Amino acid sequence: MRTKKILSYISIIIGALMASFSVACVLLPNDAIDYGTAGIAIIVSMLTGANLSVCVFLIFLPFIIAAYIFVGKDFVARSVAGALAYTLGIAYFEEIPFVLNTEHFLAVVFGGAILGLGLTLVIRAGGCIDGSEILANIIVTKLSDKTGKNYSMTSILIGFNALVYISIFVLINRDAALLSLLVYFIATAIIDHFTDHFEAIKQITIITTQPKKLISDIKSELNKTCTIISSKGAISGDNTTLICYVNYFELQKMREIISRNKGSFSTVSTVDEILR
Repeated sequence: MRTKKILSYISIIIGALMASFSVACVLLPNDAIDYGTAGIAIIVSMLTGANLSVCVFLIFLPFIIAAYIFVGKDFVARSVAGALAYTLGIAYFEEIPFVLNTEHFLAVVFGGAILGLGLTLVIRAGGCIDGSEILANIIVTKLSDKTGKNYSMTSILIGFNALVYISIFVLINRDAALLSLLVYFIATAIIDHFTDHFEAIKQITIITTQPKKLISDIKSELNKTCTIISSKGAISGDNTTLICYVNYFELQKMREIISRNKGSFSTVSTVDEILR
């Protein structure tokens, strides 16, 4: 368990450094801007002349504080590790003379791909280096707690990034907005491919012979309920099937809960839509 946690932090740091390299060495020199809160930081830096890495850290800081209050310490620790690696990476790579001798379009495609791969490593390890994802996570969690229903983060993330690109269009220029939009499509396509649409709701199906401890842990640590179905295995005999819905950032905690409760079999699937 300890080794797995160390490897997850290494994955977050590597992914954050890949993302910072893409932004500092490929995207910005080719007039493209990252999305999310990093995009806001870049806009602020361009308009004020302030240091980019400082802007990235200061704009991300309120979201980290909000995550500490509303989400949980483990998620915050992973996000802080990613944010620090990303910020230090930006500061370092900005000073590296790197020239990509190709057309803007191809450079942006390459940069978007590197950014997407880096963010994939961060997200799959249970971390986050973008405040928009933290904001979306908090909103859907609060809505779920209040209504008892599950919500996707998709609409919130799209709305947040739409505001970022409108700001780029108005405050920077049209070409930067269009190139940045291309970065968004490429990066999110890669992230969705390797995380199976991380912004969507995840259905966890658990087959176990000892459901009480699992249900108790899920309720106390995730504030989630489960659908309980009596089932029977051809070999294992009588057992219980639990069905629970979580978002991607709660999935890491769910994995930890399941790993502590031995003797269970579980699967994860993506839910495109929930009808009510």
